[in-house]
Amino acid sequence: MNNLIIEKSKTKPYVNFDLESGILEVGGESYPENAIEFYKTLQDWLNENLIANKDKEFEFSFKMVYFNTSSSKAILDILDILEKHHKNGGKIKLNWYYEEDDEDIQESGEEFVEGLTLPHKILSY
Repeated sequence: MNNLIIEKSKTKPYVNFDLESGILEVGGESYPENAIEFYKTLQDWLNENLIANKDKEFEFSFKMVYFNTSSSKAILDILDILEKHHKNGGKIKLNWYYEEDDEDIQESGEEFVEGLTLPHKILSY
């Protein structure tokens, strides 16, 4: 599997996982009809490519504007994959972006990263 690029839609975020650069991004709104199915593609890509490229540096950025409850569970599952990769010696950083006045997304990010050992930042834009 190479890069994973998914264009955003009304209910699904954009995904840009660039294996060569190590830049992994998910952003926009996320309330797909079946979040488990949508995010499984991302999780499978991460599980395959992070393990296969353990010595490569990755930077994962969430740039969410809105996500529903089922998407939040899938996001937590992705964070678990990233944390596992970090604990296994993988080089990965996490950025959680939120719009400057969006306290909900900011607080979600702060809650999601609580307890993670991988390097992370909560950043406004």
